[in-house]
Amino acid sequence: MRDLTQGFIPRQIVAMAVPIFAGMLLQTLYYIVDLYFVSRIGNAAIAGVSAAGNIMLIVFALTQMLGVGIVALMSQAVGRKDAEGANLIFNQSLVLSLLCALLILVMGYAGTTAYMEKLGANAATVMAGRTYLYWFLPGLALQFALVAMGSALRATGIVQPTMIVQGLTVMLNIVLAPVLIAGWGSGHPLGVAGAGLASTIAVAFGVLLLAMYFFKLEKYVQLHPSMWAPRLTIWLRMLNIGLPAGGEFALMFAYLAVIFWIIRDFGATAQAGFGIGSRVMQSIFLPAMAVAFATAPIVGQNFGARRPDRVRATFRSAALMTFCVMLLLTLLCQSRSDWLIQPFSSEPQVVAVGTEFLSIISLNFVASGIIFTASSTFQGLGNTWPSLASSASRLVTFVGPAIWLSRQPWFQMHHLWYLSVATVSVQALFSLFLVRREFLRRLGFPVLQAA
Repeated sequence: MRDLTQGFIPRQIVAMAVPIFAGMLLQTLYYIVDLYFVSRIGNAAIAGVSAAGNIMLIVFALTQMLGVGIVALMSQAVGRKDAEGANLIFNQSLVLSLLCALLILVMGYAGTTAYMEKLGANAATVMAGRTYLYWFLPGLALQFALVAMGSALRATGIVQPTMIVQGLTVMLNIVLAPVLIAGWGSGHPLGVAGAGLASTIAVAFGVLLLAMYFFKLEKYVQLHPSMWAPRLTIWLRMLNIGLPAGGEFALMFAYLAVIFWIIRDFGATAQAGFGIGSRVMQSIFLPAMAVAFATAPIVGQNFGARRPDRVRATFRSAALMTFCVMLLLTLLCQSRSDWLIQPFSSEPQVVAVGTEFLSIISLNFVASGIIFTASSTFQGLGNTWPSLASSASRLVTFVGPAIWLSRQPWFQMHHLWYLSVATVSVQALFSLFLVRREFLRRLGFPVLQAA
C-alpha cells in the first residue's frame, strides 16, 4: 500500500501516470494489432470489426462501473487506515464481477446479430462484425476479473503489477494475431475470427497472471472466501458510485452508434475510415487518460483523510498536465494526421476519411482532457453523478442536431465532426462548473495540517 496523503502532488501524479500510461498503451495495442491485420482483409472487415468494437463500450461501461466503485471506496478506506474494510470491498467486487461476466455472455450472444444488422453498411460488414464478436465475447467477459484486481491495486497506490501483466498479454496477442488472423506458420488463416480469438486468449492469460500475483505476492488486499457471501449494502454503495461512471461509457456507445448509423449510407469505405480514425484517436487520448486515472486514487485517499487542500491541488495539477499534453497532440494532428492513418490502409478514400476526421476532431482534444480530469476527480470524491450529467449533456446537444444534419441535401460527414467539436467544448465548460460546485459542497471540513 502507498500513502498518497503526503508528499509533492505533481510527482505523485507522474509516478502513477507513467506506468498507467504504459499499461494502457499496451492494452490499446490489442486493438491496433488486430486492426492492422484485419485491414489487410478488406474494407468490409475493417468496418465490421470497428462497428462490433463499439460493443466493447458497453463492456467498458460495466467494468468502469465496477472499477470506479472499487477505487473510490477502497482508496477512501485506505486513507482512513481501514484495511479490513478495503479487503471486504475487494472480495465483494470479485463476486460482482462474476455476475457481470455471465450477464455479458448471455446478452452478447443473444443480441450480436440484431446489432450488426442495424449498423452494418452491407452483408459482408454484418458477417465480419458478428464473427469477430462471437470469438471475442469470452475475452470481454474476462475483463471484469481483470478490472476488479487492477482497480484494487490502483486504489492502494500500486500500479506496476497491472502494467507488467498487460505488457505480457499484449506480447502474447501480438504473437497470436498474425498466426490466427493471417495464418502465419499454420497456413490456416481465420480472418476476423482469429482477431477475436487472439484477444480472448490474451485476456485469459492476463487474468491468470494477476490472480497468481494476488495469491503469491499481494499482502494488503487478499482473497478471503469468508468475505464472498453477497453483501448487498456494499454492492449498492459500489453501484451508486460506479453506475454513473458506467453510464458515461454507455452514452459514448450511443454517440458512436448514432455516427455509424448516420454514415452507413456513405458505404463501407466511410465506415472503415471513421473506424480507423476513432481507434487512432482513442490511442492519442492515452496520456491524458493516464493522468486522469492517477488522479482518482490520490483524490480518494486525501478525501478519506480529510485533506481538502490536497484534493483541490490534485485537480489543479492534473488539469494543467492534461492541458499541456493534449495541446501538443492537437498540434501533431493538425500538421500530419495522414501519418497516423496510412499504416492501416492503402486506399486513398479510406485514408482521406480518417485524415479529415482526425484533423477536425483534434480541435476538441484539450477540452476532452479537462473532461477526463473532472471525471476522475468525481470518482475520487465518491460521487460520479456529475460525470454522468456532463456526458448526458453532450448526447443531448449532439444527437438531435446530428440527425437533423444527416437529413439535409448538403450534408457531408465533416459536418458531424465539427458538431462534435462544439458539443465537447460545451461539455468541458459544464464539467468545470460541476467540479467547482462539488468542491463547495463536499470539501467543507477543516483543513488538517501535515504531520
